[in-house]
Amino acid sequence: MAWLFAISGPVVIILAVRRQGGLRPEDISSWVFAAFVFGGVLTMIFSYIFRQPIAIMWTIPGAVLIGGALQHLSFAEVIGAYLVCGVFMTFLGVTGLVAKIMAAIPMPIVMAMVAGVFLPFGLNIITAFEEATMMAVAMVAAFAIPTAIPSIGRVLPPVLCALAAGTASIIYSGQMSGVEIPSLAIAEPILYTPVFTLRALGELVIPLAVTVIAAQNAQGFVILRQAGFEPPENDLTVTCGLGSLLFGIFGSVPTCVTGPANAILNTSGAKERRYMAGVIFGLLAIMFGIFSPFTTGLGLVLPAVFINLLGGLAMLGVLQGAFTTAFDNPAHALGALVSFLVTLSGVAILNVGAPFWGLAFGYAVTLLLRRRGA
Repeated sequence: MAWLFAISGPVVIILAVRRQGGLRPEDISSWVFAAFVFGGVLTMIFSYIFRQPIAIMWTIPGAVLIGGALQHLSFAEVIGAYLVCGVFMTFLGVTGLVAKIMAAIPMPIVMAMVAGVFLPFGLNIITAFEEATMMAVAMVAAFAIPTAIPSIGRVLPPVLCALAAGTASIIYSGQMSGVEIPSLAIAEPILYTPVFTLRALGELVIPLAVTVIAAQNAQGFVILRQAGFEPPENDLTVTCGLGSLLFGIFGSVPTCVTGPANAILNTSGAKERRYMAGVIFGLLAIMFGIFSPFTTGLGLVLPAVFINLLGGLAMLGVLQGAFTTAFDNPAHALGALVSFLVTLSGVAILNVGAPFWGLAFGYAVTLLLRRRGA
């Protein structure tokens, strides 16, 4: 189930980013290869060594950030930011500064920034009813039923049900008639030459590191602790940093400890044997990545409204969690609101994108109110 989740909703988000940022199909194929093959290897190693299911994949919020950045940055500049972000996270892990940084940046401010980035994906659900009404009704209903009935949702992930319903709707409507299905092929990953520019580094490095450390890793660590494990936080932070260097030169966003996959891996089975679920998850991920030309090619022939709607449904849980965390604490409510609005505005100041300024202005408001005793 964790593997099915990883290859459905998150991959749809990659495809949506491809449409938004104008990447080539071969770029996406290389991205998926690196994310799933290298992530699968790291998952197998850590799960086996530490005897706990530790799913290590790639940052979904980071992918969403890249979609907007690619509208004014080249892919080579973005890859340069990936690599610098990897070095930065490695430094934080080696020095043990992760805990201090996590304590310094209020989580509501970070989650408000994440909510501002994710909201446009959620709005795709609404606009789909105007563009493709019958498909939208079928997919939302298929998503809602297993969500509302946990006994069904434990067997059939809601995103997977929505994917099946949307695919059936496309086939029934005849939209795929005459479309050539891609042939089964093995990946040919691309080794990219990064370009380092101040505008890309200023816009992406800190937000990417924050999404990995504060939005993804923190979530994965909490899930593992709730399951009774002690995740090796510093080791994993260093691994995410070094892994991001490897991921990045092949075109993938930085690596992270996942929340949803780890949660699914810990839903059943004896605690002492759950690490094998992580090992099997990693093996399945490797197989998916090896055949990335077929898997991504299949996704690229699907209608844009289908990809956008499925991506929006996949992001609902994360978006809900981001809003809950951002606005649950009255002490940070105004700062979180500023962070959310600035991020949502898409404003770029000094060629630095809105997510960074959302964090900066939101944190500044929180510090000001704290000084005033408000």
